[in-house]
Amino acid sequence: MNQKNKLIILTGPTAVGKTALSISLAKKIGGEIISADSMQVYKYLDIGSAKIKEAEMEGVSHHLIDALLPDKEFNVFCFQQMAKEAAQGIYERGHIPIVVGGTGFYIQALLYDIDFSAEEDNSRIRAALEKAAAEHGNGYLYERLKEVDADSAAAIHPNNQKRILRALEFYQLNGFPISQHNEKERQKESAYRSCYFVLNDYRERLYQRINERVDAMMADGLLEEVKRLREMGCKRDMLSMQGLGYKEILAYLDGECVLEEAVAQIKQNTRHFAKRQLTWFRREKDVIWIDKPDFDYSNDKILNFMEEKIRLL
Repeated sequence: MNQKNKLIILTGPTAVGKTALSISLAKKIGGEIISADSMQVYKYLDIGSAKIKEAEMEGVSHHLIDALLPDKEFNVFCFQQMAKEAAQGIYERGHIPIVVGGTGFYIQALLYDIDFSAEEDNSRIRAALEKAAAEHGNGYLYERLKEVDADSAAAIHPNNQKRILRALEFYQLNGFPISQHNEKERQKESAYRSCYFVLNDYRERLYQRINERVDAMMADGLLEEVKRLREMGCKRDMLSMQGLGYKEILAYLDGECVLEEAVAQIKQNTRHFAKRQLTWFRREKDVIWIDKPDFDYSNDKILNFMEEKIRLL
């Protein structure tokens, strides 16, 4: 008899409609939600992260939301540890954890219990890489990455300094590419009895939803939120301020562009992010795709489909 615990994953590109569906699913199967979002974990980052409001939770318990202050670093290792701890509590309460969010690497780290034990203190390596970036620009580090790990370079945007640094750190610590490590870990068997659902929609509809969401964020006060964060001492080099919506508004506040350009940049960067998310999920194994048009955009039909799959675990 399989003794593994159940784990449900509901992911997909940003703005596809995961949040509302996750609440309905949790209520239907007796679940609690673990957020797999690198920005919603931070307090005070509400509008730009599209964080769920308490009233929208409808009594469903949520974990890893508002768990850290904006000056703290949050990475895949932190997520894995915090999510495993949250899942244990959920199992003890007799409920099922539902991991909801669009950060594919976080989900992979939890689902396959990726081993980060080889990670050690890399502060000196990181400092040297950051110094090189400051002196020569991000492009210099990206070219270095292409030399030592072409696969990672192909998968990482040249402006994503966080992931470029991470890949170069790994290579310097271990002597082999992180892409090789990730591929090996990806072959591991899931640590859970899991259903890995990926919600998707036509690209045109998804991009329209993204544009509308950004307009709604601006109307809801994203500019004022970023101003408050800056007054609290949040700086552009903080990890929390690298999130979509925050870095672009900070650039506007620093006089680098006009507001209309910043908003257009948020929309464009979010569309590109959604495209990269889908590329990631297409690489994953044992994924159950839920294309919304196939269900006539009916959450009831989608929920019935999901429940049938979960029942087979």
